[in-house]
Amino acid sequence: MLNKDDKTFLLKLARMAIYEYLTNGNIINPPENTIKYLKEKRGVFVTLNKNNMLRGCIGYTEPLKPLVKSIIDVAIAAATSDPRFNKVTIDELDNIELEISVLTKPELIVVDKPIEYLNNIDVGVHGLIIEKGIHKGLLLPQVPVEWNWDTEQFLCQTCVKAGLNDDAWFDEDVKLYKFQAIVFNE
Repeated sequence: MLNKDDKTFLLKLARMAIYEYLTNGNIINPPENTIKYLKEKRGVFVTLNKNNMLRGCIGYTEPLKPLVKSIIDVAIAAATSDPRFNKVTIDELDNIELEISVLTKPELIVVDKPIEYLNNIDVGVHGLIIEKGIHKGLLLPQVPVEWNWDTEQFLCQTCVKAGLNDDAWFDEDVKLYKFQAIVFNE
């Protein structure tokens, strides 16, 4: 769906949004001449890496806003509001690499027995969202590949991300969703 020029545009937009917010406190608007399909509502995450280490990651799992607007919002949030990290400073911005993950709509995985989840998830293709009560956790499709996890480890780590026991995916009241992503970086 996204060509090389689209990806370059979106990465520059994300960087410009962070830069403008950090320097002036302003939230930019998407350019008026943005291509129509980049205005379609999509879920998206922006990940910040510094020296090959995570520096921030925030996103929308659901298609809440037009893609270009969502990228502006989550790029700023990844730089300033990820509770795991201090706010990015303008001085370190040049040393940060941006990665964007444009998501498909999450799809509920319906199984008769939890063990069947293992046959419905493709590591490196699917990202996962787990929900149980007030707990919710998400891991992007590239995460299990980076950590060399198999499907069961991926399920367990998604539970942990949600603040649950690693075997919570066996619980009857769990909802598990899968999605795919177009992932690109600077």
